[in-house]
Amino acid sequence: MRDSQESLSQAKQLLEDKNLRTGILLAVVGTALFGLKAIFIKLAYREGVDATTLLTLRLLIAMPFYLVMMLWLVLKEKKRMPTRNDFLIICVLGFIGHYLSAYLDMEGLTHISTQLERLTLYTFPLMTTLLGWLFLKEVISKQVIIALFLTYSGVMLLYWFEVGEVGESATIGVILVLAAAFSFSCYVVFSKVYISRIGSRLFTAISMLASIVYMMVHFSTTHELADLNQSIEVWGYGFLLAFFCTVIPSFVMAEAVARIGPSRSSIVGTAGPIFTIALAVWLLDEPFGLTHFGGMLLVILGVSMLSKR
Repeated sequence: MRDSQESLSQAKQLLEDKNLRTGILLAVVGTALFGLKAIFIKLAYREGVDATTLLTLRLLIAMPFYLVMMLWLVLKEKKRMPTRNDFLIICVLGFIGHYLSAYLDMEGLTHISTQLERLTLYTFPLMTTLLGWLFLKEVISKQVIIALFLTYSGVMLLYWFEVGEVGESATIGVILVLAAAFSFSCYVVFSKVYISRIGSRLFTAISMLASIVYMMVHFSTTHELADLNQSIEVWGYGFLLAFFCTVIPSFVMAEAVARIGPSRSSIVGTAGPIFTIALAVWLLDEPFGLTHFGGMLLVILGVSMLSKR
């Protein structure tokens, strides 16, 4: 009897370890692909496209992938659609996590450098922790307070440098990206229960399709249809953003959250700024000095402290 229980316990532990390794790998891949997003956006801006049009192109190109995925899950895999109340809440989560967060982030990128945007956006693990304290009754330790201080000190260091370069525009950009980070944090915290309930793929498909509807309403009220007549280069960046920076990482990160939870998924994302900043210096010719290195180091140290909780 005892041997049977030990074997069962060992099998359960092996499964948990496998889920942990797979979840971390998925989070790393998703983080790397999300990190490419800011690079492609900056390159597209050089072609003269605005944030609203670019985001609309990105989501319109991504729409068929999510629609096919939802139909496949419902018709072929016989997945149940969520209840009416759950469906409405998932649509709201799609609004804050995929539409609002993405729009605020892309608008912020019109004002600040890729490096400052990445460091500001990657404060969302701390915001996730604070939201967990407010709504899930998680404990806020001294370690979290130190992490909070280090992280935002790093952001402020790079912010003050950029204020000297571009003026008040840097303030607008940082506020927009901070709002994007907060919006995404809300999405991460409150999506866990619905991902567990209906599965990560169906949840992602529904929430993304909802965000596409919001974006189409936004575009139709602020732009003309003729504004979608962009150059082949802009459409190319739109495809890269849609497929490699939206479709693939959205499913990958949702599965990572389902396997290892929102906190661990957020912590793995600390590798994202390093990857993006390296590409920004290489591809966009952005400057990188001691101020940039110090800001990056403080942010990564601060967020990494959460992994010791």
